[in-house]
Amino acid sequence: MDGATETTRARWRTWGQQWPCWVGRATLAWAVVYAGFGLACALSGTPLFYLGGDHPGPSALGWGVVAVGSLAAVACGAVARLGPRPTLRVLLWVGCVLAGIAAFGLLMDVVTLAFGQGVDSGVAAAHHVLAAAGALLLAATARSVRRPSAATLVAASSAASRPVLLTACAGTVAFLPYAAMKLIWTSGGTFAGITGEEMLAISKRNGASGIWLTLESWGLDATVLLAALGVFLLWGLVRPWGRTFPRWTLWLRGRRVPRWLLLAPALIGAATLAPYGVFGVGYAALATAGVVTMRRGDFHSSSDALLVGWIGMAAFAVYGVALIVATRSYWLRTRSMLPA
Repeated sequence: MDGATETTRARWRTWGQQWPCWVGRATLAWAVVYAGFGLACALSGTPLFYLGGDHPGPSALGWGVVAVGSLAAVACGAVARLGPRPTLRVLLWVGCVLAGIAAFGLLMDVVTLAFGQGVDSGVAAAHHVLAAAGALLLAATARSVRRPSAATLVAASSAASRPVLLTACAGTVAFLPYAAMKLIWTSGGTFAGITGEEMLAISKRNGASGIWLTLESWGLDATVLLAALGVFLLWGLVRPWGRTFPRWTLWLRGRRVPRWLLLAPALIGAATLAPYGVFGVGYAALATAGVVTMRRGDFHSSSDALLVGWIGMAAFAVYGVALIVATRSYWLRTRSMLPA
């Protein structure tokens, strides 16, 4: 059994060592599938994007998916034929950004499914997964054509810098007002004119799952628990235990932490929360200045909705930016863990 396990590990190491050779072909295959997926949805009139809640966007946006997939296919094919030209790397990064934007709702899909709720659309959720996979593949392909030097790898393996640690502190502190607001409601208190009983009724009316409602009945808010996990991830990206399992992980202690274990959720979270929070803060600022009107929603007044909006959007914006900084730092510091 030990020999078989070691053989399997050796195969995985070999596969990992050769990733610059196969990732371009994998990305090309993804591009063809992605373009075909968008074409099928555009021709059938199936919406791929939702504008919030259960309001689907125009199905014609599927042609945009076809365009992104086609762009990625052309760029990957050109890299395979002409080599790593700078212009082609730019096209790969453009496709990566567009695919990342298309995957915007993936984090919300994961959250709703984790708490037993349904997604707005199975097709849209599948599109989020497909787009996120494409963003990772395109980024990997763009990086594969310019591998870092050994000197860079050694320098990049140092601990997170002080500015990165301070940014992680800011991302943590940003969630404190948000957590306090949520816990006031779950404990039965009143904030922004809404009582805990009213907030529970709103959750039921909006179709919250049994798990979500059970947590609220115990005085726990699901989004606060997710924020705590997000903070845990943030510090894992900047502390040594994000690279080597610490003693409190029992049988895992001392083993190397796989890069993807932290990078996968970090990239999804950064691509979702940072733009959501930054644009949300911008909208709240415009509403505060009277340029736009904040919709009242489930609150008793627009001012109450604006107060809650500021607390939530500021938390997501600061944390999202901190997650980007920490993810970049972790990416650079763990490149020495890649096979040569």
